[in-house]
Amino acid sequence: MDKSQYMVSNYKIIGDKFKDEKKLEQAIEFYSKAYNYRDGSHDFELLLNMGLVYEELEEYKLAEEKYLEALDINQEDPSIYYCLGVLYDVQEDYEKAIEYYKKCIELEPDYDRAYFYIANAYDELGDLHKAIDYYKKTVALAPDDKVAYVNMGAIYEELDENALSIEMLRKSLELDPEYYRALFNMGVVHYKLGKSAEAIDYYNASIQSNPNSSDSFLNLSAVYIDTRELEKAIELLNRAIDYNYDIADLYYNRGCSYSLLGIFDRAMDDIIHSVELDPDLVDYMKTDHEIDGLKQQRSFIEVFGEI
Repeated sequence: MDKSQYMVSNYKIIGDKFKDEKKLEQAIEFYSKAYNYRDGSHDFELLLNMGLVYEELEEYKLAEEKYLEALDINQEDPSIYYCLGVLYDVQEDYEKAIEYYKKCIELEPDYDRAYFYIANAYDELGDLHKAIDYYKKTVALAPDDKVAYVNMGAIYEELDENALSIEMLRKSLELDPEYYRALFNMGVVHYKLGKSAEAIDYYNASIQSNPNSSDSFLNLSAVYIDTRELEKAIELLNRAIDYNYDIADLYYNRGCSYSLLGIFDRAMDDIIHSVELDPDLVDYMKTDHEIDGLKQQRSFIEVFGEI
């Protein structure tokens, strides 16, 4: 090993250490030192790691540059196509992401993560049947993938194929009985089917499993608001906000509950705070009849006008 190779190897080792420690700026500093040595710019592994770190730093153009340099060196390694797919995926360029994931699969037909993310990309593009096809291929290769089953369950629910949705969600729960997303989606499907008691049980189980996810709190509070169990809704939303203080919809739902109870000062505080967190809620308020009482209050009109 000559001096140049030695220095490249040394800088890579230091860069890898910083990468593992999530000290990304320092990792790039040492990877760049390796890159600038003779032969460093032709080191496939180095270029791949530089791309990964730049991507994590959200320096997407630099990440793409390094990945494409790596691709110029080796067109037969499926990992580089997968990395490019992920890079375009996080930038929501789903068509391009799919193109690279498929190239990865051409080289390695058992690359299950590529199938998974193709499915997710098709879901994002609204091609739900193709998404399901690729999730099926995912679980054929990775039968313990609880997330793939949940995602299929959510798509089947969207397609109104509720029996299939429940079947997929049960498979996810067989793998992990406390998986909060599966429990949440079970709540969604059961409430849709008019099985309110079962839905409430699933939402509560999801909350117990992961109180830092706001979705089950929101849906369960909506159930209580619909049934006018408003004190229950407020108590639930108080808990939810303790765990998720920056979620606008939690404050909005609590404001709706207070409005329906005629407690307009508290309703106003929550509605204002929800709009501060998410200004788009102003448009939603225009057609929301659950705050009609609040809309007639002077304090509301002074802030939002007559809507």
